[in-house]
Amino acid sequence: MSSPRVRKIADRIQEIVAEMLERRLKDPRLGFVTVTDVRVTGDSQHATVFYTVLAGAPGPDEDQQTALAATAAALESAKGMIRSEVGKQLGMRHVPTLEFVADALPETARHLDEVLAKARAQDEAVAAARGATYAGEEDPYKKPRLADAEDADDADDAADEDD
Repeated sequence: MSSPRVRKIADRIQEIVAEMLERRLKDPRLGFVTVTDVRVTGDSQHATVFYTVLAGAPGPDEDQQTALAATAAALESAKGMIRSEVGKQLGMRHVPTLEFVADALPETARHLDEVLAKARAQDEAVAAARGATYAGEEDPYKKPRLADAEDADDADDAADEDD
């Protein structure tokens, strides 16, 4: 997206598609869809719409894959109606073709969370195995020895007696 005009078109397409999915499309295959991003080519001839699908309940990956496949089929069948609505609302001579792509961001974020949780568990295991012993003494700060303190007191007493 090279120009502010193209960015405005992309933002407007995102709003129109989200509104269509929320209010106008009544396909039962359509899950809870969120339009995450729209990218338009520099000549405004092609728009790629990125979306995510939230399954009904968090469960196995098969449910998520099934919901994603059903939503992709519903979006593909409604592509013409969505494109005509985009053309009406944008008022452009050449309406961009629409391509719907499932956004990989949620899957990537889930994978990163799993990796971070695994690393955190390994750090805790290493910390537990390490134990709580110190490398040196428990109190590493130097303290005056009692014998030195007594010698200093005797020297001070002897100096006081000489005066």
